[in-house]
Amino acid sequence: MIDLTSPASRDYGIALLRVSLGIMFLAHGLLLKVFVFGLAGTAVFFEGIGLPGWLAYVTALAETAGGLMLIAGILTRVVALALSPILIGAWYVHAGNGWVFSASNGGWEYPAYLLVLCLAQALVGGGAFRFRSVRA
Repeated sequence: MIDLTSPASRDYGIALLRVSLGIMFLAHGLLLKVFVFGLAGTAVFFEGIGLPGWLAYVTALAETAGGLMLIAGILTRVVALALSPILIGAWYVHAGNGWVFSASNGGWEYPAYLLVLCLAQALVGGGAFRFRSVRA
């Protein structure tokens, strides 16, 4: 029988949150912005919604590097908080589109939900299987 109240179960749950959040950021930063739309196309989109084009490159890099760091469990709390402004921006961009992803140009609930997940991750830390620095 698995004890779902044990510290190990808690750490595994936190790790599951961390890795899934990291995969999502990696998918959005690398797959979506680099491979699907291309960085230049993403920059054009950013400019089309009133943001500077260079911010697309920063966003793609932050999401990709942040996703990898979350997956590895490196500086989990810091990375989760550092990625939060991207989600606030995404929420703002989609705020007028309505609720749910099926709304034209995507709804605001997904970035809002991911922001909550980032804040929760920052509160709970890295969980199991995270990178731990060696101290002398």
